[in-house]
Amino acid sequence: MDVPAEQWQKLFADPYPFTQHAFLAALETSGCVQEATGWQPNHILITENDQLLAAMPCYLKTHSYGEYVFDWAWADAYHQHGLNYYPKLLAAIPFTPSSGPRLAFAADIRSDAEKLNIIHFIERAIRDKYNQSTLSGWHLLFPNSALSDLLQRAGWKQRKGIQYHWFNKQYPSFDDFLETFKSRKRKLVRKERCAVADQGLLLTVRSGQEIDDALMTEFYRFYHLTYLKRSGQHGYLNLKFFRLLLTTMAQNLVMICATKSDTIVAAALCFKDDTSLYGRYWGCQQEYPFLHFEVCYYQGIEYCINNGLQHFDPGAQGEHKIARGFKPVTTLSNHVILHPEFKHAIEHFIAQESNQIDAHLNHLNTLLPYKTEPL
Repeated sequence: MDVPAEQWQKLFADPYPFTQHAFLAALETSGCVQEATGWQPNHILITENDQLLAAMPCYLKTHSYGEYVFDWAWADAYHQHGLNYYPKLLAAIPFTPSSGPRLAFAADIRSDAEKLNIIHFIERAIRDKYNQSTLSGWHLLFPNSALSDLLQRAGWKQRKGIQYHWFNKQYPSFDDFLETFKSRKRKLVRKERCAVADQGLLLTVRSGQEIDDALMTEFYRFYHLTYLKRSGQHGYLNLKFFRLLLTTMAQNLVMICATKSDTIVAAALCFKDDTSLYGRYWGCQQEYPFLHFEVCYYQGIEYCINNGLQHFDPGAQGEHKIARGFKPVTTLSNHVILHPEFKHAIEHFIAQESNQIDAHLNHLNTLLPYKTEPL
């Protein structure tokens, strides 16, 4: 990244790990994010008298892979009409569908009016640099709700999505958490956990300096194998990226490992900050019944309970998480489409989709396993 780490961190002072200079720099230094991979860094920096006033991680995209807010239908519609949807400008954290800060402001920029002025300035700068023939529009993915609402006021259309998160109600233990479930749902979780133990699989959790290069290398092998099995493609991230994390962000790392006969057979790499655990990457040597649930969900919940974390974001998608205590939550993105006819069509689509998502969210809440709605 061209901006010095100290200046970037002064703006992105939130402990949220994925806007840390070290994380974004690791993506670039490792080559995971570059023009050749379709993620050309174009970070937006607003300065005044050599002082950084605002910053936004941003990329020029030539595809829609690794985003998790799906616009393939939009791109296909452009193609059918002989128009180019790519490149597009994307404000996001590559390969990371986790809601958090996306546009940071200097500490003395507090009012919504000041922030809106900067947002309008950013939009004018984008329009000055690009035009409709070279850029179809710009998009911002997984912002917090306050920023998304500001962007909507500035004319960036707001789109909704759904993920499944776990919230800690100060449970003393995992068993206390399970006691809030209806009997049948509680038995399901216990049956799954017992099935893992009955297969001779043991679970361990390592964090920070307990994760060494040998363990990270083995984890990467699992991660790579799992991508190949599922899609026949390489994973988005390479071993150099994960090794850089060990050097620059070890304090944010948590790895959950499964062993059988003293050999590691599966692992999940998570991130943490002061309040949350973020499940991100998973891989295994071979499939074992219910092991994915144990490593990626139950162990994460236990880690949060044992370490006083209030929130667990296990990653994108997966209605099956509801039966295991994860609540459906709304995610947001914001979009500007330059072509006037497609702008109208896409905004109409987003409005219809929003109503459908609201209705689906209400339905999903009826599927929660709890005896009563948790406070």
